[in-house]
Amino acid sequence: MNIFSERLKNALSERGMKQTELSERTGISKSSISEWLNGRYEAKADKIVLIAKALNVNESYLIGLDVPMENEVEQSTTKTILDNIFNKLEKPRQEIVINTAQEQLDEQNKEKTIKLFPYNVQEKLSAGTGYGYFDDGNSDTVYYDKQYDYDFASWIFGDSMLPDYPNGDVALIKACPFEYDGCVYAVDWDGQSYIKKVYKEEKGLRLVSTNEKYSDKFAPFTEEPRIIGKVVASFTPLEK
Repeated sequence: MNIFSERLKNALSERGMKQTELSERTGISKSSISEWLNGRYEAKADKIVLIAKALNVNESYLIGLDVPMENEVEQSTTKTILDNIFNKLEKPRQEIVINTAQEQLDEQNKEKTIKLFPYNVQEKLSAGTGYGYFDDGNSDTVYYDKQYDYDFASWIFGDSMLPDYPNGDVALIKACPFEYDGCVYAVDWDGQSYIKKVYKEEKGLRLVSTNEKYSDKFAPFTEEPRIIGKVVASFTPLEK
């Protein structure tokens, strides 16, 4: 008879529990419990966890360690069980366990890694007083954890579109004509560019800031304001 068998018998006796009740509480077959009690086999770690919980005893006690039966102090019993099993293995099998554990850890870390998508920020649009639309061609590559459908990306400059479009964020713009009043567009007007809410009026475009400290701007049609595109998303770049 192995020590697990003896400890299981003692725990059942101490708790006044029959094999049938233990089977019902754990979902383990009565035949398996009978085999363990007769000393033919030892239970695997996952079954020991179930048995210990059902009997409210220390898992380490069940596997034969010199600890009290009572589960008075919560401890890392799963680690204890694994250590006990590992120490019984021969060295080549221990190496297999170590390699397998490392593979599982690498796979877990890979799953937790956030996938970042690159965005090439070429333009510097204004969310304030206006900024030259055509720059010198310089660009920055930034990253974000979501992928959007857009035509070009631009830095947001200024605070007139707070709180939705902070200074230093990136605006993603989809090239399109004016569609609806109140949508946020990138607008080219008088050699400068803006990100604003746009309202189409009889004689021009009204450019509206969401920051109340800024007054509206009016771009007459006679000055040929042009809708560059609609702002479809914005984000604060993430470090790669």
